[in-house]
Amino acid sequence: MAKIKDGDTVKVHYKGTLDDGKVFDSSENKNPLEFTVGGGQIIPGFEKGVVGMEKGEKKTVKIPCEQAYGPIRPDAMAEIKKAELPKEMKPEVGQLLQMGKEGGQVFVVQVIKVTDDSITVDANHPLAGKDLTFEIEVAEVTSK
Repeated sequence: MAKIKDGDTVKVHYKGTLDDGKVFDSSENKNPLEFTVGGGQIIPGFEKGVVGMEKGEKKTVKIPCEQAYGPIRPDAMAEIKKAELPKEMKPEVGQLLQMGKEGGQVFVVQVIKVTDDSITVDANHPLAGKDLTFEIEVAEVTSK
């Protein structure tokens, strides 16, 4: 059987866990994840993890945060004065908000701190700063 290489399109089943064993994502009861190896469609560590595998093969891959969603970036956090928020808004820790950038681009931030006169929001990916473990099973390989 051919081993997976850059340019191949693959379909994989997976289960992603954190260091504490908590499952954060899985393809269980869903269609397998399909992507082209080397296409930059998924996190780099996952892509590298499937290279060399074959159809039907199972493997567990440990991915450091640098090869996943990156380290936590302090520059992706901001403090906003409550006076700048809509008056009817009652921000709570954990709440997701949409914010706009110049040029009309919208992105999601999470409220991580609320004080009497301000809130702190975080635009980092929820899995930033975390090492990830994936159990991967190759369901299909299409070579180019």
